[in-house]
Amino acid sequence: MVETTKKLKSVHVFTFAFGAMIGWSWIFLTGEWIERAGTIGALFAIFGGGTLMLIIAMVYAELAAMFPRNGGEHVYTMEAFGPKISFICSWALLLGYMGVIAFEAVVFPFILAHLFPILNVGYLWTFDGLDVYFGQVAIGIGTALCITKINVNGISLSARLQIFASALIFTAFFFLLSGAAQSEASYALPNIRDSLNLGVFSVLIMLPMMFVGFDVIAQTANEIDLHPRLIGRLIMVSVTAAMLFYATAVFCVGLVLGDSARLEEFPTAHAAALGWGGREGIRYLIIIGGIAGILTSWNGFLVGASRLVFEMSKDGQLPRWFVGGSPSRNSFSPDRVLWTLCVISCLAPWFGRSVLVWLVDAGSFGIVVAYFFVVLAFIKLRLTRPNTPRPYKLPYGMGCGVLALIASLFIAVLYLPGSPSALIWPEEWIIVIIWVVLGLVGFLQGRTERL
Repeated sequence: MVETTKKLKSVHVFTFAFGAMIGWSWIFLTGEWIERAGTIGALFAIFGGGTLMLIIAMVYAELAAMFPRNGGEHVYTMEAFGPKISFICSWALLLGYMGVIAFEAVVFPFILAHLFPILNVGYLWTFDGLDVYFGQVAIGIGTALCITKINVNGISLSARLQIFASALIFTAFFFLLSGAAQSEASYALPNIRDSLNLGVFSVLIMLPMMFVGFDVIAQTANEIDLHPRLIGRLIMVSVTAAMLFYATAVFCVGLVLGDSARLEEFPTAHAAALGWGGREGIRYLIIIGGIAGILTSWNGFLVGASRLVFEMSKDGQLPRWFVGGSPSRNSFSPDRVLWTLCVISCLAPWFGRSVLVWLVDAGSFGIVVAYFFVVLAFIKLRLTRPNTPRPYKLPYGMGCGVLALIASLFIAVLYLPGSPSALIWPEEWIIVIIWVVLGLVGFLQGRTERL
């Protein structure tokens, strides 16, 4: 058991949030976005989706500064509504966190095996039409163990990993920019699809998951050595930076490749290499930047999930086993939580790539539910505690709260039956149902122990 200390500076906070949002999609999905909406249409979708998330992030900024404690959403909804609503919000959010962590445990070995086919050894079985290999499973589990061990050794080591991986992302991004700037194949006017409205919408529904991760700042607030006002500002800065990053990547790919972007497996890497005269080394450098994005996302969400589970257990919403036997608010020992999350994530590689879409969709739904309750908490606290000190206070706060509520509801509708991005039955709904059952069992056990 260790005392909670404030070790995170501005650069750590930014890289945790930004790195959690920037995963592999900027390498892999740019071609699909351009195919659906054209370059300009994809940019409209990115700025539209980014703006929706920024509105929600503004609410988080005030709440994180108001309650600079670990637990984020758990704390805000507990203050506003009490333990039952807080548990629903926190457990839904944890589904999103675990969805990302498990996703990375599958996609990381898949990308390595694509670069080095020799890793596709030890055929195990075929799941939902795709082969599962022991080599990929071993890499996924081994990486999960390594990242978990880094986090067990402390937030400082985890933060250094985040900075190093983020540096690789920005290095790759620089070569993408410079390649697009000097490319002789550049299109003066990036194409726009005839079916702009449908195309933009089809890209827009994919974007909420691309911006998930800024709330990792809220989960680690008690470990941040900054004025609460700066914590709030860094949340909005990180979302804005992610939006500009995605938009720039799409623009560069569209500028160099045009409609042919959809023909490339890794369009961003191909565009950068083409800009540099077809140099294969540049292509691999960009892919390395994408792999670094996988690690920053994996590491960031593991940090956020461990803090969330620990605080829920402290408050009697999950079994007390997770807190290591100490009820002290000033103590923090997430080892049991971290290893439990590691075990859960190690299950995903055994199912192969078939589960990737299921994990993303089910996790996205959980995160949207959490956003909804956080916005409601913001509105209620504005009404019931108008005089509570707010180190970072939003101008036109109630107006921002209403806009954030509309944004969260709009995003939530995208996952309901009848929507183009509705959860798939039965696979994705089964994940949600299993998660609900596990949450109910955990909540009842935690409440029994508390009595």
